[in-house]
Amino acid sequence: MASAPPSTHSAITLTVNGEKHPLTVDHRTTLLDALRERLDLTGTKKGCDQGQCGACTVLIDGRRAVSCLQLAVAADGREITTVEGLADGDRLHPVQQAFLDLDGYQCGYCTPGQICSAVAVIEEHAAGWPSAATDDVRPEAGPPELTPEEIRERMSGNLCRCAAYVSIVEAVARAAGERTGGAADGAEEAAA
Repeated sequence: MASAPPSTHSAITLTVNGEKHPLTVDHRTTLLDALRERLDLTGTKKGCDQGQCGACTVLIDGRRAVSCLQLAVAADGREITTVEGLADGDRLHPVQQAFLDLDGYQCGYCTPGQICSAVAVIEEHAAGWPSAATDDVRPEAGPPELTPEEIRERMSGNLCRCAAYVSIVEAVARAAGERTGGAADGAEEAAA
């Protein structure tokens, strides 16, 4: 007797912005589609749908991920943060506030992905992670200076068709400076 074909759906729980969401999803459902179509969290944008533009960037366990390439079933039980989950009530996250203050957007379509990526960039830099622009990658060298070149390299996975890059670099520098209590090693002034 033939056995039943394997199921093409799974019951999962997505923990998004601190809230648990039980869902049954097709195994092929991307995290992006689950967030937008099933949970109505439309801040995460669908751009290229190929992992090239960064518009769909979210944080998974605090690390950046392009949600168009991440299957929802692979995010089961992990902590997902979207742009909607960054603010603390009515108080914007420092990165969100910097983007607003410094016009780090034009049309705004890529902005949620840019902001999620910037939050991770600042944390990665503070943890001492080098980038391709880092001169001294030895752990004992500590975090490199957060120059405009460092910011541009670290944010290079996020594209902006409006070319708001100068303001984006300034916004990341300002938010990084607020995190450390400084001016992000002069990056904000140098970006101008």
